[in-house]
Amino acid sequence: MTSQVSSPAEQADEAVLGELGEQRKPAGTKDVRRLDRVIIRFAGDSGDGMQLTGDRFTSETASFGNDLSTLPNFPAEIRAPAGTLPGVSSFQLHFADHDILTPGDAPNVLVAMNPAALKANITDIPRGAEIIVNTDEFTKRAMQKVGYTTSPLEDGSLDAYHLHPVPLTTLTVEALKDFNLTRKEAERSKNMFALGLLSWMYHRPTEGTEKFLKTKFAKKPEIAAANIAAFRAGWNFGETTEDFAVSYEVAPAATAFPPGIYRNISGNLALSYGLIAASRQADLPLYLGSYPITPASDILHELSRHKNFAVRTFQAEDEIAGIGAALGAAFGGSLAVTTTSGPGVALKSETIGLAVSLELPLLIIDIQRGGPSTGLPTKTEQADLLQAMYGRNGEAPVPVVAPRTPADCFDAAIEAARIALTYRTPVFLLSDGYLANGSEPWRIPEPDELPDLTVQFAQGPNHTLDDGTDVFWPYKRDPHTLARPWAIPGTPGLEHRIGGIEKQDGTGNISYDPANHDYMVRTRQAKIDGIDVPDVEVDDPHEARTLVLGWGSTYGPITAAVRRLRAAGESIAQAHLRHVNPFPRNLGTVLERYDKVVIPEMNLGQLATLIRAKYLVDAHSYNQVNGMPFKAEQLATALKEAIDG
Repeated sequence: MTSQVSSPAEQADEAVLGELGEQRKPAGTKDVRRLDRVIIRFAGDSGDGMQLTGDRFTSETASFGNDLSTLPNFPAEIRAPAGTLPGVSSFQLHFADHDILTPGDAPNVLVAMNPAALKANITDIPRGAEIIVNTDEFTKRAMQKVGYTTSPLEDGSLDAYHLHPVPLTTLTVEALKDFNLTRKEAERSKNMFALGLLSWMYHRPTEGTEKFLKTKFAKKPEIAAANIAAFRAGWNFGETTEDFAVSYEVAPAATAFPPGIYRNISGNLALSYGLIAASRQADLPLYLGSYPITPASDILHELSRHKNFAVRTFQAEDEIAGIGAALGAAFGGSLAVTTTSGPGVALKSETIGLAVSLELPLLIIDIQRGGPSTGLPTKTEQADLLQAMYGRNGEAPVPVVAPRTPADCFDAAIEAARIALTYRTPVFLLSDGYLANGSEPWRIPEPDELPDLTVQFAQGPNHTLDDGTDVFWPYKRDPHTLARPWAIPGTPGLEHRIGGIEKQDGTGNISYDPANHDYMVRTRQAKIDGIDVPDVEVDDPHEARTLVLGWGSTYGPITAAVRRLRAAGESIAQAHLRHVNPFPRNLGTVLERYDKVVIPEMNLGQLATLIRAKYLVDAHSYNQVNGMPFKAEQLATALKEAIDG
């Protein structure tokens, strides 16, 4: 960490020069420079394999023991026009020898596979950073396609950077000349050449990538061998070329993690594992009713692989059918889940209201993306909060849980399941594209660390009528949780009505009585208001007067910004919400302690609206809706202005 709030250019220069200021000479002739952190961005055409390249570099970095955070960024189109700015795909990785929280503000290294990749990303690259370009793609036609009138490799516009022109395509084809491949087939391996070069530059392990390639192309051994050869050629090129006189080491983050077994995990994968763990802890089968939608589809893909854990997945014909099937599974005694993104939530709203009325446990996983309508399918946003809170007809309260990091999606899934099963209610889990596709190290928990989620189904009569008859009342409530009993269909003596029309208190019979409706509406609201959630924790070591309050995926950028400000001598407090409905019971008391409350959100101020309305606090919004997560420096600047204002 730097001792003051510095610009991306200054931070990049520090990283490139090595904050530890330590160099050593290996047995060979090239210098090895030690750094405490590096930010790399791979960028190219959407068909250049940048996501795969980034994934492999990330996996090897995780196995090496660095802390890391990633930011994949890709077009919404399945195959955007080649060589165009809208078709650029990128993958950013921040890795370090200490605890980090974000994918980084500005890359220290850009790998640009074509002119479009260079132009789309150059504004993010600070002076002094390293740029590796595939010179083979810088043809006159390719440059004109993105608006270059002269070659940026020759006109001096890149003089402020350490430019490494590398004919990646030519070198890859030459390395694979002994393979029985066409030139086009050989060119497809240039991303592996680039990966090999970067792996040499940063001393990444190679065994995992070679094993991965053998497995991925097990049915095509010639292709596997070619990719491995290209990967090794890239490594050897870095070792032998004079253009790369220095390689870099980033030591493992030995003190950043508690003891345990770790793996790299994305938010959607962590969510999938959390759902499976919750179903096992509840001793219930897991049922997913879903319709594919970006960026939630990976959860459906992952859960479909785990039938051995009593997981059943149903890919429905549309969003409404998906949640309808899930609600039916909840009625049948499963831990029921439906996954979607914002547009799908709109379609599911009537069935969510039905789940509120039926008072059945159902998890609605909303991986938020840019909207409205189709919006920005592959970009991130936090703009579904008010939809989750109020996006149904009538008074239909639903708890809302929001994970803060990719790994935290595991715990958030278990927490959402706890609330749904304990209180017999649908529950929203609001992740987003940034968490879903990003990744970080995750400590695999021991089974005894997980909560007991077992439930008791209704077994027989639970009410005695005035005449002494024992009967089953489906809406007779637990006095502590206000949850109604969960009766498995087909259990003798537990037959009862279901449906969307208002129920009579206790019996569940159809009721149009105004007083009963008023009572049922207030009771359902009281059940949600009474959910037991932990108090919000406040990080305030210096009794600050300004509090920054966040929710969901803003945790990393906010925390990184707060660290920068404190390192610069500023006093600021931080609190972050996992439970957005109901709010933690101590939240009002916390807010009253501060003169200023700043709420950064990737929307136009939805949490701020809720906070102002409930607590009458003049919360200040800081908002961004550009499809990208906040940058730490950007937030640090905004928070400094709030402190000084």
